[in-house]
Amino acid sequence: MQRRSDRLNPLHDDEQKHELQGLLRSRHSTHAEEWNDPEPPADDDPVAFRGVTDTPAELAKQFRRTDFPADRDTLVEALRERHAPDLWIDRLEDLPGDRTFDGVHDVLEHLD
Repeated sequence: MQRRSDRLNPLHDDEQKHELQGLLRSRHSTHAEEWNDPEPPADDDPVAFRGVTDTPAELAKQFRRTDFPADRDTLVEALRERHAPDLWIDRLEDLPGDRTFDGVHDVLEHLD
């Protein structure tokens, strides 16, 4: 017999995961009633728990294939148009302005 310390049964846990899928994908509330929204993150929560993480995969999600090749200013503008997190816009502004980037992998090489 396995001892469990969680308060909810697996069925209820699955219901909660399903309820949060829209919020996690769209990064904004998907409920019509405000009272039904999940609790927002606290001010002292790490950024990773607010839906914005500093990983190469998250940066790659911000771009389309048609964005490349491009220079720094074009890439920054593309992120602004898509309302990307300021974290990524700030990082891309540090890229060299005289270079053309062929893809996300090229951008990542210059961010480290």
